[in-house]
Parts: sequence; C-alpha cells; structure tokens
Amino acid sequence: MLEVHLDPVGGIAGDMFVAALLDLRPDLNTGLQAALKRCPLIENVACELVAHHDGVLTGSRFKVYHAEHGADHPHDHHHHHDHHGHHHHDHAHAEHDHAHAAHHHHVAWRHIRDALSRSALDGETIRHATGIFQKLAEAEAKVHGTTPEDVTFHEVGAWDSIADIVSAAWLITQLGAAHWSVGPVPLGSGRLKTAHGLLPVPAPATVHLLRGFDVIDDGIGGERVTPTGAAILAYLCGTRTAPGRRVLKASSHGFGTKRLPGLSNCLRLLAFERRDEESAFNGTVAVLECEIDDQTGEDIAQAVDRLRDRPDVRDVVQMPVFGKKGRMMTHLRVLADPSKSRDVAAAMLDETTTIGVRATTAERMTLSREQETVEHAGKVYAFKLVDRPSGRTAKLEADDLTSTPGAAARSSLRSLLEGLLKQKRGDLL
Repeated sequence: MLEVHLDPVGGIAGDMFVAALLDLRPDLNTGLQAALKRCPLIENVACELVAHHDGVLTGSRFKVYHAEHGADHPHDHHHHHDHHGHHHHDHAHAEHDHAHAAHHHHVAWRHIRDALSRSALDGETIRHATGIFQKLAEAEAKVHGTTPEDVTFHEVGAWDSIADIVSAAWLITQLGAAHWSVGPVPLGSGRLKTAHGLLPVPAPATVHLLRGFDVIDDGIGGERVTPTGAAILAYLCGTRTAPGRRVLKASSHGFGTKRLPGLSNCLRLLAFERRDEESAFNGTVAVLECEIDDQTGEDIAQAVDRLRDRPDVRDVVQMPVFGKKGRMMTHLRVLADPSKSRDVAAAMLDETTTIGVRATTAERMTLSREQETVEHAGKVYAFKLVDRPSGRTAKLEADDLTSTPGAAARSSLRSLLEGLLKQKRGDLL
C-alpha cells in the first residue's frame, strides 16, 4: 500500500507538486501530455519536465506552454511557484510575465466544473480536479463574502493554472496512493503586489485553506504557499498519518522558480510502502438505492451512463429484481462521495422514474492501485496494478484488446504484454 508524505522545504505550489510527482515517476510524463488534450479548456496546452539542480539538490521542474507559442516560450511562474491567482478580482502580480496575457481571462468556477465534467478525462481524474477547484472556490467565497457558485477565478482560470491542477489530478489518479500527509507548512511573510494594492502573505484564500495544518516560520519571507498549493493540501491531506510500520521506498524533488536565501525552493516527496494494514477499512462511501418499474431498458441505460459520468459518483450497478405480484423491476445502486449524497440522490430522481431513494453510509475497504503502460508494435497498452493482501496483481485494460481479432490471438498478446510489464517493473510486481 503506497503512502506519500509531502515535505514543503521551500513551500508548495501547483507546478512544484506536479514536478515532484513526475520526478518520482518520469514514465508518466508522456501519458500526462496526452491527458491534457482531453480537457476542453486546455486542449492546446503541452507540458515539459525539466531536470533541475540548484547547487544543493537535484530534481525536476514542470513547465506548461501553449501550443501556438511552442516549447521555446514555456510559462514560468515568476512570482514564486505557480500562476495561482487569488479570486475573482484581478490580482495580477507585478513580477508576473504577461507574455501570454491573451490567455488570462476571468473564468467562472461553474464553467470550469462543467468543462471538466464533459471532458474525455477518466472519472477519477475529473473527481480529483473538481475537488481541488472546489476547495479553492470555497476559500475564495469566504474571502469575498459570496457563494462558491458565484466565484469567478482570474489567474486560476488561466490555461496554465488549469493545466497545473488537471495535471495534479491525473497524477494523483495514476499514483493511487492510499494516504497523503504533509509536514509543517512554511507561512512566509511580506506583501503581495496586486492591481488593487498590497495583500498580506499568506494570501487570504491560502489562510482559509491551511486551517488545521501545522505551520512554521523559518525566517524566510515571501509567498511560500500559493492558493493552488494550499488547495491541493486541503484536498489530499485532511487526515493525520496513522502510526505503524512502513518502508521508505523513494524520494523526489519538485522545484519552483524563485531563489530562496540559503534554502532549496523545492517540495520533497517521500514514498512509503505499508504492508501491515492492507485489509483495514480506510474510508466511507454513500450507498444510494432505488427500484424502477415503469421505465424502458434503453432509457434506464442512458440514465445509468449519465449518473456514472458524474464526478461525485464512484460506481453504478443495476440488477433485475422481482416486485409484488411477480413483476420485474430494476434495482439501481449508486456509490457516491458521502458529502455529495444529496446531490446524487437528486440526480437519480431526475434521471429515472423512481419516486424514492434510500441512502446509507458504508465503511469501505480499498486497495492501493496505480496504472502502468507498456509499448508493443507502436501501440501503448495500459495495466492496472493493485496491491492485494497476498501481493501485487496486474490486469490489462480490456479495451486495449478490442482491435485484436480472435480469442487465441488476444490470449497470446496478453501473455506477451504481461511479460513486457514484468521486465519494466521488475520486483515491483
């Protein structure tokens, strides 16, 4: 079971978080670039992973750039780490490079959410990206005395910052860590120069997001944690690390662009393997159920597809059941985020003809999982790796074999690909 600890040596921002994950798993970089093209707001954004050495530590930096500008003009985070933005006012930092000003515009949170929901990204990535943005929207709403639905981002709505958050969400999905934690967070100090005057550091939205976290003052000023970085922490690290034995497996470093006096401006990532608690219940899930007896099969199928596409829905299953007088009915069971159970229940009532939904909250046992790819004959094949109590298993995604005709040919190809995976991952399988 993989667990990840974040050590914000220099601080944390969206690009630093992504850089740290890619420094741990550089093999995911190609897949990430493909994933960015599946989101409507950032189809023309590409990313670049750059090796970095600050004279003390080595690691990676993450750059995003617009396709029309090319890799020669990547977006750099000149203020500190990322093009984060604070809220619906135009707080553009004076130090920021406005070479891409044409792409900096106000984007409503609801529009970003809709774009994510209709994207071709996988459901888990959409869920993580929506969750991070939701944290930001809630913080901005508190700062400005409005509601999350009415929040309009400026800088966070820019293509480069959306790319940072979508990249973070996709990598979180691929890593499949069972638990995330963070060490003491440096607060920083000073003022932020904005179009509306000076703001204190940490920025007001960052303060809301860091409530409940351990913080330190290490004597180094400036903006050490951006709102985007704080939103990632608030989304991922809401609970403390449970005590117990775990093995340190790897470490990595994601760098920001700003130089800090006498300190590496990096986010360090420590990856652990925990093997003594694989079978523990580690979360809860909302279970929403209903029966349907007056809706056509075709329409139920469409309803199920629409429910399954929601970012707050984990899974949907349907089964035939018998009602009174032997009448055939469809039983629908939806697994959803507990905090969104009312919204999902309302969607079930809208999408189906049922007149009632039952809701319970169940403990859930989940296993750590991640995705790995192998290449053969010019095509990329994806495996899902799962850490079970008896050991790790690997399963080829079935959709990757649809173009191969014949059961024998598919079985042979599956065996070949499993061999290639073992060569790539070695003793990790």
